[in-house]
Amino acid sequence: MKQKEKIREFSRLPKQELQRNLSEKRERLRQLRFDLASGKIKNVGEIREIKRDIARIITILKNKNQDLIEPNRAEKHA
Repeated sequence: MKQKEKIREFSRLPKQELQRNLSEKRERLRQLRFDLASGKIKNVGEIREIKRDIARIITILKNKNQDLIEPNRAEKHA
């Protein structure tokens, strides 16, 4: 899946679903790191992709939280 498609897919998901995906990706990354250390894994590119997905999800969650906070800031300063 291409980068822009992943971003669109993640941004359509509700906040709870993003948090669940984030937990799953972090657990998968943990498993891959253990497998890498024990020599069981050959495809290290998957680690990079999971790390990037984690970063994308965190960024989208922060943007969604910021969208919820900013209207309140505008009301306080008005």
